[in-house]
Amino acid sequence: MRVRSLTAMVSISVLAASAASAAGVNSNPAGIWDAVASAPGLTIPFKLQISTHGAQISGWLFNGDTRVVATSGSDDDGHIVLRFDQFARELDATLGADGKLDGTYGPLTLSTKSRARPYAIHAERAPSPQPDDGQPAPSIAGLWLIPAQSRKKNEKAWRLIVRQSHSAVSAAILRVDGDTGTLTGRWKSGQVLLSNFSGTRAELIELAPAAGGTLSLRVYDGRGNITEYTAYRPADAAAKGLPGAADAAHHTTVRDASEIFRFSATDLDGHVVSNADPRFSGKVVLVDVAGSWCPNCHDEAPFLQTLYRRYHKRGLEIVTLDFEEPDQLHNPTRLRAFIKAYHIAYTVLLAGTPDQVNAAIPQAVDLDAWPTTFFIGRDGRVKGVHTGFAAPASGQFNGQLKRNFAAAIEQLLGTQR
Repeated sequence: MRVRSLTAMVSISVLAASAASAAGVNSNPAGIWDAVASAPGLTIPFKLQISTHGAQISGWLFNGDTRVVATSGSDDDGHIVLRFDQFARELDATLGADGKLDGTYGPLTLSTKSRARPYAIHAERAPSPQPDDGQPAPSIAGLWLIPAQSRKKNEKAWRLIVRQSHSAVSAAILRVDGDTGTLTGRWKSGQVLLSNFSGTRAELIELAPAAGGTLSLRVYDGRGNITEYTAYRPADAAAKGLPGAADAAHHTTVRDASEIFRFSATDLDGHVVSNADPRFSGKVVLVDVAGSWCPNCHDEAPFLQTLYRRYHKRGLEIVTLDFEEPDQLHNPTRLRAFIKAYHIAYTVLLAGTPDQVNAAIPQAVDLDAWPTTFFIGRDGRVKGVHTGFAAPASGQFNGQLKRNFAAAIEQLLGTQR
């Protein structure tokens, strides 16, 4: 019923578009749009930008200041389609007679196994940027700790990183598997509504000052559920005896560090690739457990490619063991677009579906987060494991992760077999 209603809404918008030129409405969709994405129990504000070059059209969403660019676009007399093949999603909307965009954002193909869901989209042209209103806003910038009973083993708290300029606020929640991306918003009526709608992410959080110098958070999951949390300054959390955030370098381990780390899976051409192949003999290998459905894996891929360019000639190999939903495993169009979008030159293997990860990597202990990276020495044995990926939205934690990865690789490359 939900999909049919969204389809009907788009059809109505198509009929309305035919009257746009007669009404004198600007039929060129180029510009910045203030948009909302709606699903039951969730309405997320976001920015959309569209650019036109003659008959060509392109567009992008925003993860903070980072542009999330569509892989292709079309404009058929006001019927606008922006495809994001790296996410297997598209924005399908129509420019109506009222000068507004209405349509949907959702999966390219509907599947009961898909992690994607459709959202209704409504957008209006953004007004000219206004200067900060100068109204006083409480300062909440800095690091906070959120006690949370995660489904991940041994994870009992998350970090909240907040940046602020007057009434403008940006933030990210950093969990053991990675962060939320950059959530943005402004103070209004004593609280901040923070959101991120950027391709694979659809997140909404209400944040407000609370008693005792804490922050109250209301997190919407898009299925009509709201979870409330309290955030503490780290020193206050420690004074109360609250648990700290999980250590990403010790969350996932291996059963026997003296055992050779084994993997075997097919590449996208159907060839079986394993740790025993000559290309890996005597090399330092990063084995990355990932999936093209995973937002944090999209964050991580460009960084892995940077490491590969920097260290490959010195003896580094990178292997992604990719786990996909059944339909994508059968026909990995999204993974192919993922590889193209991030210019990946290292090895990518189709290893199974997400629920098969522990069977595919039996040496791992507490492998429950995406992505997870195994550092393999020249002798073929695991020297370290890092869970998750702290992206640029995590600020100092992203910088520390990059330094730690580089230091570990340098050390392993310098070790003789």
